[in-house]
Amino acid sequence: MKISILCVGKIKEDFYKKAILEYMKRLSRYCKPEIIEVPDEKTPEGASDAVMDQIKEKEGEQLLKHLKENAYVIALAIQGNMPDSLELADKIDKLGLKGKSHIVFVIGGSLGLSEKVLKRADERLSFSNLTFPHQLMRVILLEQIYRSYRIIHKEPYHK
Repeated sequence: MKISILCVGKIKEDFYKKAILEYMKRLSRYCKPEIIEVPDEKTPEGASDAVMDQIKEKEGEQLLKHLKENAYVIALAIQGNMPDSLELADKIDKLGLKGKSHIVFVIGGSLGLSEKVLKRADERLSFSNLTFPHQLMRVILLEQIYRSYRIIHKEPYHK
């Protein structure tokens, strides 16, 4: 299975980069992981709601260019489903069994995802009602995907 993390912006901090590389290496044993980054738009100080919507739309258009029609798209959104780790593992496993060979997880920028991206998604996933920096969310998502594969393969992993 191919697992793509499609996200807005680049990672600048070395500690995030190291964690991401470690989980990408671990995941490569179970699937074909990839990270696709699109540029983030700068949000001016005190931007109006209209300007913020325009920024989300621009970022959304860039994200949509990378979403293939046959991919199963999971958008990370606060208003999404909040599964536990076992449920997420079961979802990934069942998608594979149903013949889905490509799952794309989409992480928006600091303003979130555009409505067009949310509408394209097959489902929405939330990790918490809390807001996390999108750089940290990549690490959390990769760890949970790795944990899912450990669960699927009935391999031990710390709790």
